[in-house]
Amino acid sequence: MSLTQTMRWYGPTDIVSLKDLKQAGCSGVVTALHQIPIGETWKTKDIEERKHLIEQEGLNWEVVESLPVHEDIKKRNGKYIFYINNYIESLKNLSASGIKIITYNFMPVLDWMRTDLQYRLPSGALALRFERLAFIAFDLFLLKRTEAENDYSKEDIQQAEALFLKLSEEQKDKLSATCLQALPGSTENFTSEQVLALLNEYKGIDTETLRQNLVLFLEEITPLADQLDIQLAIHPDDPPYPILGLPRIMSTESDALYIMNKVPAKSNGFCFCSGSFGARPDNNLPQMIDKLGSRIYFTHLRSTQRDESGNFHEANHLEGDADMYELMKRLVTLMLKENRDIPMRPDHGHQMLDDLNKTAYPGYSAIGRLKGLAELRGLELGIRKSLEQ
Repeated sequence: MSLTQTMRWYGPTDIVSLKDLKQAGCSGVVTALHQIPIGETWKTKDIEERKHLIEQEGLNWEVVESLPVHEDIKKRNGKYIFYINNYIESLKNLSASGIKIITYNFMPVLDWMRTDLQYRLPSGALALRFERLAFIAFDLFLLKRTEAENDYSKEDIQQAEALFLKLSEEQKDKLSATCLQALPGSTENFTSEQVLALLNEYKGIDTETLRQNLVLFLEEITPLADQLDIQLAIHPDDPPYPILGLPRIMSTESDALYIMNKVPAKSNGFCFCSGSFGARPDNNLPQMIDKLGSRIYFTHLRSTQRDESGNFHEANHLEGDADMYELMKRLVTLMLKENRDIPMRPDHGHQMLDDLNKTAYPGYSAIGRLKGLAELRGLELGIRKSLEQ
């Protein structure tokens, strides 16, 4: 049993081709039908067309990442019943095409947040970075969210304002564009007006309400997923704490265990992202693998480097705050114990070498991810061999 080595592919328009992924050593692909508007049903014809493209290159479509959950489902208002029914139909169609691992998230409005998409490392490579004060400056002085000042201390506000006043107009525009980054697979950024309107729709929805809405959603889709032997893998919040006044419900070990225990269906599982969970110093990543165990259906292996101010950037895959040796050892032990493979992909590779002159979706250039995949494959092989002795 082993980690199935994959990379994310954004489809035919991705600057990183399927041939590139195959040359990198991948056996499978993680992808989604990003061209289909969120909430619409994924038709069998579209699924099979994407699957055929992948198989033509000698690869397999291992994991859907992601089958998006419409905001009405998260809020449980509007046309949420219609969108749940569409979601169920998409699950049926994916299963009929032999695709059984479905990643999704339950983050309101924004899937992820960074303040710098080109943070230069000492090596000259570029990484993704989240700087807390820069984000607060965006929230207060660029987005100008109503009552945003209530979410921060007086000291935070003063420091963020001092930082903001030092920024040039070009730097302010860049910070705003970065924080309004498009959803994965999309080329169109949000506007401030769009985000503010979406935030307004979440008024009155607190952590407990959002958590209950997730439970209800899972109770509605897991009976079918169990029947079809589908594995639903929820991705953790990124970053794993509240932003823009929005609740977050998949940020900690206790969050994950609550959902696992509340909805005990076999299909209800996790995408274990060591980078997202690892951005919080209070998350014990090896312990989380042990606790979630048989419900880990997919893994994103990456490491972040945190500091005491709440900032973090994407580190090299074998460096940073995550003990990748220990994480890999726990995963290999889990697979051997349960006699199963778990799909894995390196995540958020550095932009480096020739890729510095190319434009890919942030974090998804080819060479940095190839480097990460090679390191993780070697680490897994070494651990596997040592356990066999």
